[in-house]
Order: sequence, then C-alpha cells, then structure tokens
Amino acid sequence: MEFERLEIPVGEFVFDARAAGPADGELVLLLHGFPQSSWEWRSQLSALADAGYRAIAPDQRGYSSRARPEGVSNYEVEHLVADVLAIADWLGGHQFHLVGHDWGAAVAWGVGGTHQERLRTLNIVSVPHPKAFAKALTDSKDQQDRSSYIQLFREEGKAEEVLGGNDFAALRGMLSTAGSAEDVEEYMRVLGQPGALTAALNWYRAMQPGLVGDIGPITMPTMFVWSTDDIALGREGAEATAQYVDGPYRFEILEGVSHWIPEQAADDLNRLLLEHIGGA
Repeated sequence: MEFERLEIPVGEFVFDARAAGPADGELVLLLHGFPQSSWEWRSQLSALADAGYRAIAPDQRGYSSRARPEGVSNYEVEHLVADVLAIADWLGGHQFHLVGHDWGAAVAWGVGGTHQERLRTLNIVSVPHPKAFAKALTDSKDQQDRSSYIQLFREEGKAEEVLGGNDFAALRGMLSTAGSAEDVEEYMRVLGQPGALTAALNWYRAMQPGLVGDIGPITMPTMFVWSTDDIALGREGAEATAQYVDGPYRFEILEGVSHWIPEQAADDLNRLLLEHIGGA
C-alpha cells in the first residue's frame, strides 16, 4: 500500500507522518520507538485503513527533520506527550485511539495517565506501565541486565560513536532483525540525517524514572502486548502492569517473538488491535 504523506504543523515544528484510511474514520495514532520511524507501522496502517479507521503514524520529535530541536531538555516527556495531543488536535481527533511501541509505548502511557479524557483506547506494545517498569528495574536482576544498554545511550558523544561509527554499523545491526534490508535503509534514511541520532538518543538522556515518571490512573480500555523473546523487556514488569491499570485491561503474550512485534508478528498484532479498538 502506498501511504499518504502528511506534514503536521505543531507550533514552530512540522511533523512528517504516514497516513491511511478514510478521512472520516475514527482516528488511530501510532507512535514508533527507537531506532525506528513511522515505517515500523506499515502493516498496521494498512490493516487499520482496510477496517475503516483513519490511521496516522508520525515521525516523532527528533525523527522529523523539522521537529529536531537541539538540547536534551527539549526531549523531556512532557514535550513528547504534548506533541501527541497537538498532532491529534490538528487531525481533528478530540478523542482517539493510541498505539505505541518501545519509546512510543512509554509516551503512550504518559498520554493515557495525564489526559484520560482524550483516549478511546490505549494499545501498548512491549513496554510495561512506568511504575511496573521502575519496580522491575529496582527489584529484578533480570530487568537490570536487560536495561544495561540504557547507560550507554545516555552518554553524550559515546553513544553516537558506538552506534554511528563505521557508517552506523551497530545501528544497522540492531535493525537487521526488524525487517528486510530495504526496511533498514528506510530507517537509516531518517536516523542517518545530521543530528537525528543525537536527537533520538536525547529521549534516553531526558527520561524520568520508569521512562516517563509518575503518571495518573489509566482508566480507558487498555491492551498490553508483550513477547517472550524481547531482549530488552522482561516478564516481571510485563506481568506486574495489570496492578497499575484501573480501566478494562487485556494482556496478550506472543510466544517466541522478539522486540520487533509490529513487524515480526504483524498478523497477530493487527488482529489484536482490531479486536481491542473495535470493541471499545
């Protein structure tokens, strides 16, 4: 499917986005993670559009070339949350469905816990609730080991050298299991731009405890999809997430699937999303 390309103005910034589906369909926003872009949602955009939804996946702050401010403080979570709400406003979605993977999932938790009235459903892929994640980081040696890479990503200059050296060899290696060689080049088209890798890493450098800090209650219908072969996110935080969701909650485990759920388990995730979003 050929996707529409949108340019979404938000204050001084312009966000690039991929879009599919009828203009009058219920809005579904899809937030990508690191080190990817809106391209990670290519299968979900098509499935949602075919089901009659207006599906929009923006390249988030730092990934869109015209929304790439310098400085770590510009990537604090309140800015990332505000971007999502402003994008939804521009698209005419006072209420919308929100889907997030990896860092996009962390931001989606932040939106859900601070602007409950805006979301029809919350659909989280891979990343536990921030309080569950923070507790796992404190209590679980397994999660501490899985998250050890974060310390490198927070080191200004060093992370860029490790990930970006030798024509981004390490970054390409990270992405090699997320899709085809052509998919990797599509991600590198974004991350290889001047300043893009630093901007993406600034999400880690500005992060709060548990990725997004303390948030309010999650009251909207929420689904969390986690996979057993996720190298970064262990079972403890995933299973504890139920304790921190007040609204209707659905927890789905995909066996034998790595961190790259939207691509490696596209059919399963599409089915789950359509069930959850359609049932709200």
